[in-house]
Amino acid sequence: MNIKNWRKQALGCCVVPLLISFASVSQADRGTGDLGVIIERATGSVQVVEHTGGSQLYQIDGLGDLSHASIVFSRDERYAYVFGRDGGLTKVDILSGEIDKRVLQGGNSIGGAISEDGTLVAVSNYEPGGVKIFNAQTLELVADIPAIGANNVQSKVVGLVDAPDNRFVFSLYESDEIWIADVSDPATPQVTKFTGIGRQPYDALITPDGRYYIAGLFGEDGMALVDLWYPEKGVRRILDNYGRGEEKLPVYKMPHLEGWAIAGDYAFVPAVGHNQVIVVDRKNWQQIGSIPVHGQPIFVMARPGGRHMWVNFAYPNNDTLQVIDTESQAIIKTLKPGKAVLHMEFTPKGDKVWASVRDDDQVQIYDTKSFEKLDQLPVEKPSGIFFTNRAHTIGL
Repeated sequence: MNIKNWRKQALGCCVVPLLISFASVSQADRGTGDLGVIIERATGSVQVVEHTGGSQLYQIDGLGDLSHASIVFSRDERYAYVFGRDGGLTKVDILSGEIDKRVLQGGNSIGGAISEDGTLVAVSNYEPGGVKIFNAQTLELVADIPAIGANNVQSKVVGLVDAPDNRFVFSLYESDEIWIADVSDPATPQVTKFTGIGRQPYDALITPDGRYYIAGLFGEDGMALVDLWYPEKGVRRILDNYGRGEEKLPVYKMPHLEGWAIAGDYAFVPAVGHNQVIVVDRKNWQQIGSIPVHGQPIFVMARPGGRHMWVNFAYPNNDTLQVIDTESQAIIKTLKPGKAVLHMEFTPKGDKVWASVRDDDQVQIYDTKSFEKLDQLPVEKPSGIFFTNRAHTIGL
């Protein structure tokens, strides 16, 4: 059934249910390993899907402003924690398709993370600037870390990730700082602060092994790196030429650093304001090359195994996906899924990739070997796609 038509018909009924079920499989008959959640950004709803058969299970409404939403999963993969732009933190039971708990914890939040042991959920906030930490089971507030930097300004928090040893790492936009919060004792987080890291960190990532935290800089070229094995060494500047450069080229959308592709000894990084993917040697974090691509890259994502990376692009070239061979560093396939390809997600072993095509109200599914489109699902204004295998990956 077409979801959009169903909604129009439902509006004429006396009662519109909060939960729409698309499948009759009982909770007892299903595991969670092939499930996922898709953000419907315009309607404050999500869809629960399964990627083995490519089917839609539930649609769940009432999640607030999802215009910049992200998701993390509980360790058992049963619960999805949805971080909304309106400050909402929602715990969704993806087996039953119901909201388990929901709190409005801030005025403007942009993401979050779950701790190594799965007991704590942290939310990064623009308003009020800071990080709030919640009990993952009850969503009760455990700790509040105001992001007041050395300049005595309460800053927006960006680039929040989980790190080994029950730590959260994040950056302060207005204060030019990186903080590491050790939450081994959740009631009294121990915070290590690095100041003067470079102007206006706007996003960050942690490498898949959990060792390096890297913040991109909006106010100047370059990046800031912290070795989490040896934080006492402080912050190291890398890729000094990475950014908009002296020409201050037009940037249609800043790339997402969590979309870096890590393959072997190399990192493949979306350029800022350039139609390029930057090639970086992970041994010394120096640029060793670049790959011309269709537009300004947003996500550069490695297929599991690292042989290929898939790239999407900012407006006005956001109708395109390109596939790059990481060995030859050549483009081997260009696809045209449709208007506004916002996000991609690989199945756990990489046999398929799902792509959200926002302006066509579709999620499309591709075979990653043949590059053939296998199916498309009706999803209203889809953005982020999140599969439950993320529960076991550092930084996701």
